[in-house]
Amino acid sequence: MDKNQITGIVLAGGRGSRMGGVDKGLQLFNGQPLIEHALQRLHPQVGTMLINANRNLDVYTTWGTPVLADDLADFAGPLAGFLVGLANCQTPYLATVPCDTPRYPLDLVARLADALERENADIAMASSPDDTGKLCHQPVFCLLKRELLTSLQTFTATGGRKIGAWAAQHKLVRVPFNLTDDDTAAFYNANTLADLQQLEAIST
Repeated sequence: MDKNQITGIVLAGGRGSRMGGVDKGLQLFNGQPLIEHALQRLHPQVGTMLINANRNLDVYTTWGTPVLADDLADFAGPLAGFLVGLANCQTPYLATVPCDTPRYPLDLVARLADALERENADIAMASSPDDTGKLCHQPVFCLLKRELLTSLQTFTATGGRKIGAWAAQHKLVRVPFNLTDDDTAAFYNANTLADLQQLEAIST
């Protein structure tokens, strides 16, 4: 799959409740806003990029990437970001990543795309090992077919908000990121300021 067939969207539209209500994407990690780390990692992996944000839109536009607010009200969660991404996607595929995981793999999209094509799936979702080695789903790291827009509109219109519940309606392939050379902290996300400080300590 050519990367120019893929639009990438960084999800930065949450409330940041566990981080005291701050705009998570604008918090600093190693001296740079989290959104900047996410965009830098995503840029070489896709043809086009978008940002999903619901606050400080003027700040997010300074990164030179189109910024889209949720169409759903009241900070409806990452699935709202999927929805606005699919609605504005001009390519056959959409890759989704959150803003709070600054070490996600540089080959994320390529591996998701390989699995999607190999399995003839509608959705490819990342999974990574926990501390015990058990693979855990990473539902905000997905590659989706643009044609799923109507399905997602229907799901969210009836109150659906869980990525897993929606994804289960389609052919889904889970893609493990547990190779020997994979970064064990690649999917570590910063839900709190303490998490962010811990991740900075790991990265230094």
